[in-house]
Amino acid sequence: MSFERELARAIELARIAGTEAMRMQRGELVVEMKPGDEPVTAADRRASELIVAGLAASFPDDPIISEELEPAPGALGAPRFWLVDPIDGTKDFIRGEDGYSVMIGLVCDGKPTVGVVYQPVLDRLFYGTPGGALMTYQGETTPLAVSQIAAAADVRLVASKSHRSPDIDRVKQQLGVANELNIGSVGVKLCVIAAGMRDLYVNPATRTKAWDTCAPEAILVPAGGRLSDLFGNPIDYTKELAHRRGLVASNGRVHDEVIAKLAPLFAHLA
Repeated sequence: MSFERELARAIELARIAGTEAMRMQRGELVVEMKPGDEPVTAADRRASELIVAGLAASFPDDPIISEELEPAPGALGAPRFWLVDPIDGTKDFIRGEDGYSVMIGLVCDGKPTVGVVYQPVLDRLFYGTPGGALMTYQGETTPLAVSQIAAAADVRLVASKSHRSPDIDRVKQQLGVANELNIGSVGVKLCVIAAGMRDLYVNPATRTKAWDTCAPEAILVPAGGRLSDLFGNPIDYTKELAHRRGLVASNGRVHDEVIAKLAPLFAHLA
């Protein structure tokens, strides 16, 4: 399957939701706190409403799971289902920065298959299907391909901007890495690896969810990259929403070396 219709609709809805979110970002922001001390705004909820309604109208048989809604019973693990993060990188959004994104992903038979990650402020769009991954930015569309970096010590690390923990310093020391860039959105972090701008992302935390990784994994993998937990296992989208064993995303070439060196640091999560 080419998934052309699914991709086109996801791109359209990401742009619509992103435009609305950016409009609200420039207005008066009302910030509330969700369980887990995570912020949420009216823009998160409005973007979610727009995307969920649009997907439901176009694909009425597909369950939709959004970060801002309670998932319908049986949605997780359905043959096809959508995962939506209406604003990934809410803290960047609240600060008026550009490091947030709108993310829409489709899981088919347990695998991320269609992915759209859109940065409204930059008007930068990443998208992918099993046929390939692309970026549209500043009027140009280019294929995405990961870097050629082959040794862990040479990687350019991308790490969290709002949730950076001392564990990242341990990771850098263990791998011998010096180069680090900090970005808010998980999705954008994986996409800059897909684009060859960065080489590695390590997240030892257990806070991320399926909607954080579905869309960007569908972009990273066809670009040549790889996503796993801290122990090299594929991400399972069929059983639970939480990623309880951390995340490692890479250009694929350094993945096995990184896992071998880092797994002992995080044995408590195994």
